[in-house]
Amino acid sequence: MSTFTDPYARLMRHPLWVLLSIILFTAWLGSYMPQLKLDASSDSLVLEGDTSLEVYRQAHKTYGTSDFLLVTFSPHADLFSKQTRQHVAALRDELATLPGVDNVLTYLDVPLLYSPKVTLANFNDGVRFLHEADIDVDMARAEFLNSPVYKRLLTSQDESTTALLVNITAATELIRLRNARDELREKKTLSAEQKQQLQQLSAAYEEEKQKRNKMEAQLVESVRHVLDGYRSDTDIFLGGVPMIVSDMLDYVRSDMMVFGTAIMAFIVITLALIFRAARWVVLPLLTCLLTCVMMLGGIAFLGVKLTVISANFVALLLILTLSITIHLVVRFVEYEKEDPQMDQYTLVIKTMRYMVKPCTYTTLTTMVAFLSLIASGIRPVIDFGWMMTIAVATALTLSFFVLPAGLLLLPRRYHEKDDSATLNFTQKFAVFTEKYALSVKVLTTAIFLFSVAGIAQLKVENRFIDYFHKSTEIYQGMLKIDEELGGTLPLDVIINHEEQAAVVQVAKKPAAPVEDDFFGGDEFFAGEGDDFAATASDSPYALSYWFSRSGMQEVQKVHQYLDGLGDTGKILSLATLYEVVQDVAGGNVDDIQLALIKENLSPDIEKALVKPYLSADGKQTRISIRVMETSRSLNRAQMLKDIDRFLHEEMGYKTGQYQLTGMMVLYNNMLQSLFSSQITTLGAVFIAIMLMFALLFRSFWVSLIAIAPNVLAALFVLGCMGWLSIPLDIMTITIAAITVGIGVDDTIHYIHRFKKEFVKDRDYIATMYRCHGSIGRAMYYTSVTIIVGFSILALSNFTPSIYFGLLTGLAMFAALIGALVLLPYLLVTFKPLGKGI
Repeated sequence: MSTFTDPYARLMRHPLWVLLSIILFTAWLGSYMPQLKLDASSDSLVLEGDTSLEVYRQAHKTYGTSDFLLVTFSPHADLFSKQTRQHVAALRDELATLPGVDNVLTYLDVPLLYSPKVTLANFNDGVRFLHEADIDVDMARAEFLNSPVYKRLLTSQDESTTALLVNITAATELIRLRNARDELREKKTLSAEQKQQLQQLSAAYEEEKQKRNKMEAQLVESVRHVLDGYRSDTDIFLGGVPMIVSDMLDYVRSDMMVFGTAIMAFIVITLALIFRAARWVVLPLLTCLLTCVMMLGGIAFLGVKLTVISANFVALLLILTLSITIHLVVRFVEYEKEDPQMDQYTLVIKTMRYMVKPCTYTTLTTMVAFLSLIASGIRPVIDFGWMMTIAVATALTLSFFVLPAGLLLLPRRYHEKDDSATLNFTQKFAVFTEKYALSVKVLTTAIFLFSVAGIAQLKVENRFIDYFHKSTEIYQGMLKIDEELGGTLPLDVIINHEEQAAVVQVAKKPAAPVEDDFFGGDEFFAGEGDDFAATASDSPYALSYWFSRSGMQEVQKVHQYLDGLGDTGKILSLATLYEVVQDVAGGNVDDIQLALIKENLSPDIEKALVKPYLSADGKQTRISIRVMETSRSLNRAQMLKDIDRFLHEEMGYKTGQYQLTGMMVLYNNMLQSLFSSQITTLGAVFIAIMLMFALLFRSFWVSLIAIAPNVLAALFVLGCMGWLSIPLDIMTITIAAITVGIGVDDTIHYIHRFKKEFVKDRDYIATMYRCHGSIGRAMYYTSVTIIVGFSILALSNFTPSIYFGLLTGLAMFAALIGALVLLPYLLVTFKPLGKGI
């Protein structure tokens, strides 16, 4: 102990310099706070090291998909009226001029194949568009309602809503930097030059990513500004990943600022009510503020990004810091009352000397709890674990310097008002433990069984839409798109065909005359005496197996199976084109017809119906699925298993020949990892804390007794989640570990005081009453502060923050009851400190 207290005691002879040094250092770090970076990109919501991420990126690269915003446009007038079409055209043109927009696709701009119906002869030049002045509107209306291409894609079935697809300029430089960085990362060994290059690429990538995020956020704001001009006679919602990212970042900023401020106000009120003295408000508040500013500034200085889960960082840090300071204040006040003649310096050093051991161990256990989150495998959870680990250590350090330094600069107080109400309240727990031991056993058993039964019902399936309040545009937009425009959650099936089908040869131009509406005339042929293979070779994928009848029928079988699944929405593939071609041809289509059609597709049809679903080399085909994310029956994991089983068993595809990809796969992988990572996390926490308890209390039995109430509290909160159908996600996965990490604080403080008091008379019951009247009050104060502080998060618009706040508050309540009832019951019953009187 002397290694801490002697240098510390000498240092605290200069409290003004200590306080000024801390304030100046904090101010320097705080100057970096404007550079704080937030990240809510889709990459931050996937499993660390997920191999599916590479498949996802490769699919993006192969098929040229890019980020987009989706505007749902529901006019009060008829959707196909001239007035509505003019409004859509005006909105399209206005959106297209915004910086960052590549193009805008509307129902006015897609090639119509049934208005009137094209023939095989005019597939290359017979398409029409809704924006044309002489278009047959009724035909177009029927096409959008019934066409296999556009049904539930750009217009709703009730003809009340259309969609505008705002394609964002490709992030070419960002992708280039990421690919170059990942290429170096994959190498097993790097030279010094390559390591430096990797560092430079990583820095450049992060800088470019921030620029991209800023551009997309500005674009979302600009699009909303444009949409505001059309809301008078139209119901409009904005959707798309960039909008969701932008709004989620706004929620993070809002929660950090609003709830940080609200909790600060709550801290002031709480401290004023508990201690009724200005110094006990100002000094803890100063400690909390300095800790918060130092950490946020340090995070910005190191270039670490806050994510969605970090929305609770400020609230959590303030509450944890306050918890430490309350324990210090309560002990200081106790010493102050015991010896009114003791000078201020002696009081401060005596308090800090006594509290350094329990506070250090409580901090270490909390750090262990947060460190365990790195086992989750989810990048934002890992980063959150590291940030909170450092933050808790910072909170402990500042509490042991700022609070005592402030006290040493203030005069001694000799008249303290006793809080007899709190004293009597905490003593009632001791009375209950002594007189109703059987009830304690029954209640503990009942809570354990309740928790286990609830955990058996715990799930990871959730609806992303439920993350947001029903009043938010994210919620309303996703619901609109799902219900009327074919689904929101993207899923792709990629199928490879290594052995191409035999090339279809057309020996020479047929001698017999050919009907123009079948082959489309002589222009389909390269010249007299040339065969079709020579013509077909001009196209990079004209000889693809997938563009043959057997290939398309194969795709069609998969397409139809996917369409029959309950929660899939709009599905597009080569089978969509095949269905149109069959309809146009009036029946079956052979390989020659398909090959000729392929060679003479108009650029508009090829861009819409071929390129997104066939790789450039023709060996790979893509089936695009939009899943109904808002469906309450959606089970992502089961859907993916069913699709995988169908492709493997019924279609006969070998492993590696097909791949499922898209954000649905990445998100599902992350969710499914939560079960195993929750077990790993809690297991790591319990083992580490047990070892720390063994070192602290020097008794295996005391360690078991100490961990029991916290295990029960963690099981209880998980059980409640199961019973309430609250799924595990990237926010709620942290609750159990945090419960144990913070909950053991009360356990450590109580047993530490119990051991000190027990040696006085070796009477377990008397010791229990003394502990409830002293350390029990501090535990009560800190726990109530934590519970109410976290409950403030219930006012958030971000549902995970609401769950986090309420469930953590519930867990802290369970931990407090466990520490004041179950823990003393176990100590009195099993007598781990030896025989008493």
